[in-house]
Amino acid sequence: MTRPGEPLHVRGVVLPEAEHRDIWIRDGQLTFEPIPGAHTVGTGWILPGLVDLHCHVGLSSQGAVPDDVAEEQALADRDAGTLLLRDAGSPADTRWMDEREELPRIIRAGRHIARTKRYLRNYGWEIEPEELVPYVEQEARRGDGWVKLVGDWIDRERGDLGPCWPREALDAAIARAHEMGARVTAHVFGGEALPDLLGAGIDGIEHGTGLSDDLIAVMAERGVSMVPTLVNIANFPSFAEQGSSKFPAYAAHMRALYERRYETVRTAFEAGVPVFAGTDAGGYMPHGLIAREVLEFVEAGIPTADAVAAASWGARAYLLGGQGKLEEGSAADLCVYAADPRTDPGTLLDPVRVLLGGRVIR
Repeated sequence: MTRPGEPLHVRGVVLPEAEHRDIWIRDGQLTFEPIPGAHTVGTGWILPGLVDLHCHVGLSSQGAVPDDVAEEQALADRDAGTLLLRDAGSPADTRWMDEREELPRIIRAGRHIARTKRYLRNYGWEIEPEELVPYVEQEARRGDGWVKLVGDWIDRERGDLGPCWPREALDAAIARAHEMGARVTAHVFGGEALPDLLGAGIDGIEHGTGLSDDLIAVMAERGVSMVPTLVNIANFPSFAEQGSSKFPAYAAHMRALYERRYETVRTAFEAGVPVFAGTDAGGYMPHGLIAREVLEFVEAGIPTADAVAAASWGARAYLLGGQGKLEEGSAADLCVYAADPRTDPGTLLDPVRVLLGGRVIR
């Protein structure tokens, strides 16, 4: 066991540089300068703490959860080595977690903004297009530089997925978010909503199962990110089954999107779209699944080193503005693994050590 304030030492191969190095830690910060008397707490392959770029802390299938349940969710991520989270929409106020140094850092997108009766009950604000700009302003202030839209959902009159917002509403809302210094991302399963979202200047697409080659080319050109949440897309067949009797067109659409999921993600990656790992944890998915999402990336045909980057240094750089690697003076948020995750991604399922803010978590 280590003592509070005791300097720590980790030795191994530091990724992504793949250099054999010694790391010392004091007061929550990392240094490459030796600290006499530091206690060695781990050896192996050293990775910046993992990132889940699409999760929902404080959310269950029924809506917001009590603080103790939200804490359990955050701890499940932390113990799996996921030390930085982008909360992609939650009705719960989790600001109190910012004062808890033993919990992962959360970058919030405020609460989902959805069309009236076109999303899951108790999840988001449900509004009409003329209200979109003021609600985007509200959630831009509530979040940490992100706003989350629900771009499409089942349209009961059509019996299939349909866009939630007209182009003119998106133009005004996304422009206003950018004026306020916030980026905007959107939940999108199908393809019909994507041209207007991309045309209006959206910054990110969540899921993106309906992307076509031409839209992928637009995303690559503009640097629009994609977070496919493949561990959640695995549920599409069950979603289809639940809706098949009442909405057969929707059910068939969801099955088709599921069947092409790997091809869509691989095509986006190969085209140069910034593709990052996220699990959609919260709601209907448990927390702590980011390593399984990396394995899904590999299954989709993304090179293993790039799949790891999408859940570690690459995702950190995207979310934090370039601060992705373990550098002199950076926060000591890191994981140690028994094997090289670039060749053995399964090792991500079982970290040897997890350090958050210089504290040994496991």
